[in-house]
Order: sequence, then structure tokens, then C-alpha cells
Amino acid sequence: MSAGPVAAVAEADDPEVPSPSVGPSKPRLLRVLGPGLIAGASDDDPSGIATYSQAGAQLGFGLCWTMLYTLPLMAAVQMVSARIGRTTGRGIAGVLREHYPNGLLQAVVLLLLAANILNLGADLGAMADALNLLLPGPNWLYVVLFSGICVFMQLVLQYTRYVAVLKWLTLSLFAYLGVVIFAHVAWADLGRAVAIPRIDLSNGGLTTLVALFGTTISPYLFFWQAAEEAEDLRTFPNRRDLLHAPEQGPEALRRIEVDTLVGMAFSNLAALAIMVTTASVLHPHGITDIRTSAQAAEALRPLAGPFSAAVFALGIVGTGLLAVPVLAGSAAYAVGEARRWPVGFGRRILEARAFYGTVALATLVGMIISLGAVDPIRALYWSAVVNGVIAVPVMTVTMLAAARADIMGAFAVRGPLRLLGWVATACMLLAVLAMSATAALP
Repeated sequence: MSAGPVAAVAEADDPEVPSPSVGPSKPRLLRVLGPGLIAGASDDDPSGIATYSQAGAQLGFGLCWTMLYTLPLMAAVQMVSARIGRTTGRGIAGVLREHYPNGLLQAVVLLLLAANILNLGADLGAMADALNLLLPGPNWLYVVLFSGICVFMQLVLQYTRYVAVLKWLTLSLFAYLGVVIFAHVAWADLGRAVAIPRIDLSNGGLTTLVALFGTTISPYLFFWQAAEEAEDLRTFPNRRDLLHAPEQGPEALRRIEVDTLVGMAFSNLAALAIMVTTASVLHPHGITDIRTSAQAAEALRPLAGPFSAAVFALGIVGTGLLAVPVLAGSAAYAVGEARRWPVGFGRRILEARAFYGTVALATLVGMIISLGAVDPIRALYWSAVVNGVIAVPVMTVTMLAAARADIMGAFAVRGPLRLLGWVATACMLLAVLAMSATAALP
């Protein structure tokens, strides 16, 4: 990959620099959207779709409230992560390496790597199952095909073109906004369920809640958005990290806020649409055991029509093509920064061989998991639960780092953003502890 020929274009397209052709009253939304939009859209990966489908089919509208109440929490954590990258010029792992004990860094990176590879393998399998509904064929071939496409995008495409492809893939989430149109939704019941939270205190209910939290507030998204903010410092020549160019702070933080809020709102709206669809179509017919996203698409066919099922399945493929590179990329950023390697998709392959090798290896291991003896149904669901469990220590250390003036300077996180970040961490911890307590009961 070579970033040289696009330097002038990148500078002209920098959303942090006012354009003479765009007045201050006209929001530069399309140019502003970037790491936050991609992070939000990749949050609705096939693993997440399976979790949302299961929650809707099993509990009806019972957990739809989570999509409303987690929105400010996930947006806060993602903004904190983005601010770390934009302020320090490093990703989260790079900050931990410089300011925290090596043992903590290695533990966090190892947990992230294990969760990402499990999630990645589950997503590849779900994408193959979904394509099989539309074009029957050997699943192993589809798994290999999707793995190859994802590795190709990351190793061959120029960084600016790669980001553009990821942005276009976010449109796949509109599939779920379209499918909900064909569901006969009891809007009054949905409104009450969203406004008044109800928690099922059984182990199954709490496990589903942790899975929802884990697939909504996912550690790999923290690392991805922070690393991409740092990466963009190389892509846009006029940008410098805020520690050395504090005058860029106001415009940079405004861009991060808009980008993240739009991305997270888009993500949660699509997730809510999936839950509402399965709650309205499958739950009333007693179809409550939905364990994969492809199974949800197949179950919709006789009840909502073949078109709805096809659109649902296409959405799985599209979101998977977006999420798999983000999973592999965030793992490579974390490992690379921890090992002091040159990292970033803006670098040439020979310049960052170990980084790109980690991307390919993570995808390869995920492919092997998908093709192996691991039960894809359990892998999909438990990857969300694992993400929920490991999110607690990752969020804790991220919030601690973001509040330190010796790391963030004048841009240390304070006020409502810091409060929301800690509330999100506390909610995740309480959900995990409640799940563990009920699991231990006879």
C-alpha cells in the first residue's frame, strides 16, 4: 500500500479542515464519518445478528430496551477510545505499553486476540451459512472464499480505498431496516418494552443480557477506533496528535463526536430492527430457539416471505465482510503496538510485514476454527458472552488511561463523558457478576 500519491487529496478531503465550498451552516457529514461509522456498523456482525435474533425470538420485546439504554454508554466508551488515538497518536495497546506494567498489557492483548479470533471464526461460518441459503453449495468453499476476500482487502487495497470499501459495506445494515417493514409490529407493546426495562433474572436471561452487552459494547471496537484515529494522522498530512497540536483539538473532538454518535446510533437502530423483526415474526409462532443468524433468516421465510429471508441473509454477508477485517485488524493493531512493530494499513506490506502477517494469520486461524470441529452455533453465541466478560477489564484500563493528564494532557477525559464511560463499565461488571452468581446456584 502506498499513501504518497494521495497525500494532497487526503489533505483536501480532511473533514477537520473547513472547505471553502462548504459553508459552516452545511454539515460535512459524509466526509466527517469514518472510524466511528465503521466501528458502529461492524458491531452488528453475524455473531451480533445471531444474538439479537435469539433475544427477540426467545424473549419477544423483553430486551429491546437495551438498544436505547446502551446507546449513550457505548457512544461514550467509543468516544473515549477515539480521543486516546487522536490525542496521543497511538492505539490503546500503544498507550498501555508506555504507561502500564507489561503483564497487564500482555493479558489485555491476549484476551482481545482470543476473543477476536473466536468471533472471527464464528462470523465466517455464519456468512457461509447465509450464502448457502441464497446459493446452495459447499460451506467450506464459502468460508475459504470469504476469508480470501477479507485478507485481500486488507493486504492489497490502498488504505484510502480500503476505508472507502468499509464505508460502503455499512450500507448492508439497511437490509434490517427494510426487513422490519414486513413484520407486523405491535408498536404500543414495543414502546412500553423499550421505555420500561425488564430483566429476566434466570441464568439464561442474564446470559442473554451479557451477550447483548458484549456484542454491543465490544472490546475490539475500542482498539479499532483508537488505532484508526492514530492511523489517520499519517493519512491526513495536516493533522498532528493533540498533545503536540492542541489548537486542533476543538475541531477534532467535534468530528469524533459526530462520527461516533452517528455510527453508534446506526448500529443500535439496526440491532433494534433485528430484535423487533424476530420478536414480531418468530416469537408469536413459538419459534424461540434461534441460534445462528442464518437460522433466523431461514425461519423468516415461511412467515415473512422469501424476499425478507433473502434480504436478511444478504445483510449477514455484508456485515460479515465489514466485521471480519475489523476483527483481524484490531487484533493486529493490538499485537503490533504491544510488540513495537510498525503498524497500520497505510504502510506498505514490506514496511509492516509482521502487522500484515498477524492480519492474515488471525483470519487463517478463524477460518480453521470455522472449518473445524467447533460447534458454530455455540461459537456464535459464546463469542458474544466472552466479549462481554473481557470488556470489563479492557474498559476499566481504558477509562483509567483516558483520565490521566500525564497521558492525555489537557485532553484528559472529564465531566459527563467520563461519568458515562464508568457507568458503562459498571453496568457490564454487574451483568457479568449476576450471570456468574446465577450460574453457580443449584
